[in-house]
Amino acid sequence: MSPCTTVPLPRYPEHWQRRHLLDLESLSAQEIVTVLDTAEQLSQAHAAAGQKLSLLSGRTIANLFYENSTRTRNSFSLAAKRLGADTIEFSSSGSSVSKGETYIDTAKTIEAMGVDAVVTRHATPGTSHLLAQHLSCCVVNAGDGSHEHPTQGLLDILTIRQQRGSLDGLTVALVGDIAHSRTARSNIWGLLKLGARVIVCGPATLVSKKWETFGVEVAHNLDAILPRCDVLNLLRIQFERQDTRPFPSVREYALLYAMNSERMKRSKPDILIMAPGPINRGVEIAPDVADGPHSVILQQVTNGIAIRMAALWLLLGQSVRQAVDGRTARGGT
Repeated sequence: MSPCTTVPLPRYPEHWQRRHLLDLESLSAQEIVTVLDTAEQLSQAHAAAGQKLSLLSGRTIANLFYENSTRTRNSFSLAAKRLGADTIEFSSSGSSVSKGETYIDTAKTIEAMGVDAVVTRHATPGTSHLLAQHLSCCVVNAGDGSHEHPTQGLLDILTIRQQRGSLDGLTVALVGDIAHSRTARSNIWGLLKLGARVIVCGPATLVSKKWETFGVEVAHNLDAILPRCDVLNLLRIQFERQDTRPFPSVREYALLYAMNSERMKRSKPDILIMAPGPINRGVEIAPDVADGPHSVILQQVTNGIAIRMAALWLLLGQSVRQAVDGRTARGGT
């Protein structure tokens, strides 16, 4: 490939062989670090250039979203455009889905328009894996039910690494609705592989003992674990995925698990406060903590674009390179 800009660009990593990004469970520590390093390099190159990079010029990315999204969808769209790619935006509402068209048929129809990658979000776990079996183009999981949200996990990890230099030996607590959180699963896989200790904390109805099989500590008392934590990632209560209310009241939940100024006084002086968003002020986090000096919530949003640039380039750059070399653009694993 021959980018137009003269600023330093990352070399395509020879060891990267993946054509889809579906989860963090199957990624190795080396692959996770490759995405993080590539995100840093692409972000710096874009900032230095002050304009779009041409790494994916001529490529088209389709955002196939069957669930509402603000951060993830816009982040993927911006990431694609900053790499010079074109984008197609699809929402299930107002589409042929209302006429009975299946998820797979819709995706294959969009792919037939010359799409090189499909970024998909769906309420059903495993849908991105299913799509990868039916499409020839690259597939990126932007959230599949309560299963995984790999780019959210990667941007969370990148944010911690930027703040602390390394994940190794840190204690990271995921607090809140672990049972229904795809972000929690991706965080757990990624954090453990990079050497962090992970605690999942919340009401017993949302954090069962089964999570210990993931290799994490289970806790139900935030105040008890708080002095040990280097990072708190406060997850939203996902009422839309619950059949019954898992605790007596939101007020009680906030009393037991919300991060507020009193709990900040009992935390480590350099504790990081994170949230994947959207945040519910007064439920998982008090406004003064969300906007306070320990909060890196907006840095997470910024890093989301960098991580998605890295993901798209790593997945599509392989086919670009192969095409340049005269080999098939549809090979790989």
